[in-house]
Amino acid sequence: MHPIEDAMAQSYLSHSRAILALGLPLIGSHLAGMMLHVTDTVLMGRYGVAELAAVTLAGSCFFIVFILGSGFAQALMPLVAVAIGKGDETEVRRDARMALWLSLGFGLAIYPVFWTSGTWLLALGQEPAVARLAHDFLRIAGLGMVPALLVMALKSYLSALGRTQVVLWVTLAAVLVNLALGWMLIFGHWGAPELGVRGAALATLTVQWVTFAIMAVYAHFQPSLRRFGLFTRFWRIDQDALGRVFRLGWPIGMTGLAESGLFAGASLMMGWVGTVALAAHGIAMQVAALAFMLHLGLSNAATVLVGRASGAGDVRALRQIAWAAIGLSMGLCAMGIALFLSLPFTIIALFLDTTKPESPEILALGTRLLALAALFQLGDAMQVMALGLLRAIRDTRVPMWAAAFSYWGVGIPASALLGFQFGQGAEGIWLGLCIGLLFASTSLMTRFWARAPRA
Repeated sequence: MHPIEDAMAQSYLSHSRAILALGLPLIGSHLAGMMLHVTDTVLMGRYGVAELAAVTLAGSCFFIVFILGSGFAQALMPLVAVAIGKGDETEVRRDARMALWLSLGFGLAIYPVFWTSGTWLLALGQEPAVARLAHDFLRIAGLGMVPALLVMALKSYLSALGRTQVVLWVTLAAVLVNLALGWMLIFGHWGAPELGVRGAALATLTVQWVTFAIMAVYAHFQPSLRRFGLFTRFWRIDQDALGRVFRLGWPIGMTGLAESGLFAGASLMMGWVGTVALAAHGIAMQVAALAFMLHLGLSNAATVLVGRASGAGDVRALRQIAWAAIGLSMGLCAMGIALFLSLPFTIIALFLDTTKPESPEILALGTRLLALAALFQLGDAMQVMALGLLRAIRDTRVPMWAAAFSYWGVGIPASALLGFQFGQGAEGIWLGLCIGLLFASTSLMTRFWARAPRA
C-alpha cells in the first residue's frame, strides 16, 4: 500500500475507534431508555387491560410532547462539541446553562396540556374509561416533563464532553429503580398502597427526578468537570447563548415531531387495514426501533466528533469522521438486513404467544413486514446519520423542512396510495414508509456534503 493510502487508512481506523468508543455507551443508554417504557407496559399488562391501554395512550402523548421540547437539549450536543473544538470553555458553560433554561421553561409551559388531558382525549374520540385513566396518569407524569428534559440536556452535555459511560450506567440504574417502584406502587407490594396507573406515574416521576439529581451532582462535582462551573450563577440570563440554543434547537424539535407523526400516521392507517395488521405492524416496528437505536448512538457520536473537528477548523478530520461514521452505520445495516431476511419467523415469534388462534396470521404478515424492514432500516439509518452530521455543522432549519417534506409530502401519501389505492394493504403502507425515509436520507445526505467545509 502507498504510504499516503496507508496513512489515510490508519486515520479512518482511528476515527472509527473513536466513534465506537463514544457511540457504544450511547447505544446502550438509548436501548436502556426504551426499557423504561417497556417496564411500564409489562407491569400494566399484568394489572389490567384498560389500565394498559390508558398507560400506552398516555405514554405516547407524553413522548410526542417530549420530542418537541427536547430540541433544545439535543442542540446542546453539537454546540458543546464545537466549543470544545475551539477550546472555549466559557462558551460550553454558557450554552449548557441556556439549554437547561429553555428545557425548564418548556416543561413548565406545557404542563397545562397534561392537566387538561381528560378533556382533549375525550374530544379525540377515546373511550371515556381509558381517557379517565390516561388523565390520571398524565396529571402526575406531566410533572416529570421538566426533569425528563433536564436529564436530556445533561446527557447531551456529558456526551459532548466524552462522558458517555456515566450516561449509560445512570440510565440502566433508572430502569431497575423504575421496575422496583412500579412493582411496589402499581400492585401495592411491600406495604405500599395499590395505586394502579397513578402508581406507574409516580414511579416514573420519581425516577426522572432522581436521575436528574444524580446527573446534576455528577456534572457539577466531578473533578475534571468542575472547571466548567455549570451551575455557578445559574440564575443569570445570557441572551446571546439563549438565542444560539433556541435557533439551533427549535428546528430539531420540529424535525423529531414530524418523524414521530410519520410513524403515528402509519399506525393509524394500519388500524384501518385490521387488527392483525396492526399487531404485526407493532411487532415489526419494535424490532426496527431496536435496530434504529444502534444508528442513533453512532449518529450522536458523529455529532460530537464532527462538531469538535468543526470547532477546531480541521476540515480533513471532519470529512474523514463523517465517512467513518457512515461506513460503520452501513456495516450495521448489512448485519441487520442479513438477520431480518434469514430469521424473520424466529424474530416475530419472540413477541407472540404462538398458541393463540390469530398467531399464525400475525406471524405470516410480520415475516413479510420484516423483509421490508431491511429496506426500511437502510433509509432510517442514513437519515438519522445525516441529521446528526448536519447538527454538528449547526445546520438544522433547512434539514427540518427537507425532513418534514420527506415524511409528510412523500412518505404518508406513498403509504396511503400503495396501501389502499393500489390495494397492497399493510405491505404497501410499509413500502411507503421506506420510500419516505429513503427520500429523506438522500436529500439530507446531499445537504450535508454540499454544506460540509472543504479543504
